[in-house]
Amino acid sequence: MKAIRTFTVRPVLSESLAPLDRLASNWRWSWSRATHALFASMDPALWDEIGANPARMLGALGQERLDELARDEAFVQRVHAEDERLTAYLDGDRWFQHLEGPKPAHIAYFSPEFGVDGSLPQYSGGLGILAGDHLKSASDLGVPLTGVGLFYRAGYFRQSIGDDGWQRESYPLLDPYGLGLTLLRESDGSPVEIALDLPSDRRLYARVWVADIGRIPLLLLDSETPSNSDEMRRVTDRLYGGGGEHRLLQELLLGVGGVRAVRAFCRITGRPTPDVYHTNEGHAGFQGLERMSELITHDGLGFDAALAQVRASTVFTTHTPVPAGIDRFPRDLIADFLASGLFQNLDAGRAIALGLETWDGGDQSVFNMAVLGLHLGQHANGVSELHGEVSRGMFGMLWPGVDTDEVPITSITNGVHAPTWVHPALKAVSERAFGDAHTDAHDWTNREAVTDAELWGVRQQMKGELVAEARRRVAAGVGNGHTPSWIADLLDPEVLTIGFARRVPTYKRLTLMLREPERLTKLLTDPERPVQIVIGGKSHPADDSGKILIQQLVRFSRDPKVRGRIVFLPDYDISLAKGLYPGCDVWLNNPLRPLEACGTSGMKAALNGVLNLSILDGWWDEWYDGENGWAIPTADTASNDEERDDAEASALYDLIEHQLVPRFYEREGGIPLRWLSMVRHTMTELGKKATSDRMVRDYVTRLYVPAAEHDGALRADGFAEARALADFVRRVTDAWPRVSVAGVDSSGIPAQAQAGDTLEVRAEVRLDGLSPDDVAVELAYGRTDEDDALARDHSVHRLEPAGPAVDGVTTFTGALPLTVTGTFGYTVRVVPSHPQLVSPVELGLVTYPV
Repeated sequence: MKAIRTFTVRPVLSESLAPLDRLASNWRWSWSRATHALFASMDPALWDEIGANPARMLGALGQERLDELARDEAFVQRVHAEDERLTAYLDGDRWFQHLEGPKPAHIAYFSPEFGVDGSLPQYSGGLGILAGDHLKSASDLGVPLTGVGLFYRAGYFRQSIGDDGWQRESYPLLDPYGLGLTLLRESDGSPVEIALDLPSDRRLYARVWVADIGRIPLLLLDSETPSNSDEMRRVTDRLYGGGGEHRLLQELLLGVGGVRAVRAFCRITGRPTPDVYHTNEGHAGFQGLERMSELITHDGLGFDAALAQVRASTVFTTHTPVPAGIDRFPRDLIADFLASGLFQNLDAGRAIALGLETWDGGDQSVFNMAVLGLHLGQHANGVSELHGEVSRGMFGMLWPGVDTDEVPITSITNGVHAPTWVHPALKAVSERAFGDAHTDAHDWTNREAVTDAELWGVRQQMKGELVAEARRRVAAGVGNGHTPSWIADLLDPEVLTIGFARRVPTYKRLTLMLREPERLTKLLTDPERPVQIVIGGKSHPADDSGKILIQQLVRFSRDPKVRGRIVFLPDYDISLAKGLYPGCDVWLNNPLRPLEACGTSGMKAALNGVLNLSILDGWWDEWYDGENGWAIPTADTASNDEERDDAEASALYDLIEHQLVPRFYEREGGIPLRWLSMVRHTMTELGKKATSDRMVRDYVTRLYVPAAEHDGALRADGFAEARALADFVRRVTDAWPRVSVAGVDSSGIPAQAQAGDTLEVRAEVRLDGLSPDDVAVELAYGRTDEDDALARDHSVHRLEPAGPAVDGVTTFTGALPLTVTGTFGYTVRVVPSHPQLVSPVELGLVTYPV
């Protein structure tokens, strides 16, 4: 019989074990080795069975066992020691508290998914894992941040593979109480409930679950509440589970409801209102419209001043390197919601314009969430240097007349949370050798601190655990109660092991390795120096193309000729990943360049001493150095997709056969010393860069602090500067079509210039009513290419007005000492100038000589 409802019955904890409740409800246990071990020790078999979650453990353990533990003095002492450590962690000053100068009081971080732990399946892939790591590092660094997301009752799907190799999905329902979440409640104990007014006199309500991620509260809005109709209760049913209006309602609840949830949370807890709002992808873009509505309704700002204030305080991170990955909704559907009273006093027509594709070739019948995010975020970034470059080209049409390299989208390369992803055995070695488990300052090349034998031993231990887990999962997947004999020989800890696991859209090319099946089979089955491959990944339930790739891979892996050397492990998630990354020798990544925005799985592997074998895309493009792995050449000159895939697959096979295999199997005293030299270099050098601690510090110093300063400046004196900036933008935008460079005189340059000479420039500019203070007249100069274009690293020298305007023309002059040798070029341009502009070209207004 199937239960019509399930819930968790919490045990009664004795006074001596009372701290277990607090330890279980703070997700710091997910990256604290000691706390994790404490709960596992209560009943190791049960811990594995219930999915390694402390709140579930307390519910499943039984009162008798808890009473027995309460009489175990040693265990009670461990409980109280862990509680004291948690208190010290939550209360002590950390990096952010020692950061000098102005800094934000509170950052609200919006994301549609958060990957904190495998037992909280509120993520589908890299975007959510990144968000979870962002919260964890913000906690470790003491950054005053609050996460904002949705609570999906069925999370993302659980994956199984049928006999035909086809992916199947299931959606187990989650009990938030059983996961250690708590409802946000008013002082009288009643649950906080957020309400959104929708078209057709509908209302969407949501309650707010709070997950404590160390020092960081994560607010998760949940539409499963008695106040909702059956239709509205389904809004937060599944992550990415629907399209059309269902998807739009999720994004409205995330953005609009998220702002309202943050307001309620700050009111109840006494936290300051956020001065920075960070949107992790475009899904939460409506948060900006909600905040504009607040400023217009409660603070009396006009539309333009409210837009300026919201832009100043908003950070927008794009993760999407392809237009197809952006959420776009029918314009008419958005218009219905804007007319419903959802946003008070917000000009619907002007609000819609913030998300329209108004450029040539754009589709003005749709509302583009990335365009909305960029219009509402004055501070924008991609997630690797290459992705920043791709984003500037992809969204450059929003800044017409601006050179692609100057489009105001910067980049902060992603990182991963080392305490979460570094294997416990390697943490133990790190703690013994270096005094702590973190990696960003450790010199793993020091053979006196960690010997080759010790490092190789722990690497082999981690691989052995992966092999055992792979056999267990494959045996469980057989499902008939009989374990085939060949599973006992599945994989081998002594064999060179390559890992590949990620979401399975077609551009990540899961099956590139199958391009030449005979050649791959030869590599896998070499009698002297074989290779084995462990694979995992999920395809979106609606993506049959991805499912076909999985099916092809699974069918190949089931061929008896290679069955022991290649395996697909179903239901790839955080729990599987924590053993998969450390257990491999090499991590493979072969996307279509440049479609991988960052690709952090290789970082997680690298921190565990795994070498990368990857296309030069995402983070690997900037951090590959020839000693931390291998770069698969990109077939940029291929005439078609087939030719490109053939060439890149052939290069992949060549690298494995002629470089990886010889290096791995070359031994001295049973240890591959040259291989270990690369491992040591990888762990040392990437350990300095590939962590989310570094990433969050970059966000704080490069984006959060400037955003908070801009927010404060515009908000001061009753939003005086916000109004002034809005007036400036309006005045400059109106006048700009008539601004022109009437002439440029550089007659002072010698015919044969040499270093040390001075370039003197006079530019005559028609400002059409603007003052010289409203603009910057700039001399852009540097080396040039064969087409006389200035190099991307060109410099800018500001010219100064030489006097009042004469006949409508203002003269600007400047002198530039020549220090650049070689082919040299320059031009003059005019751009708006205001202290609250982050970039001189952010308004998309640039004038050059005709």
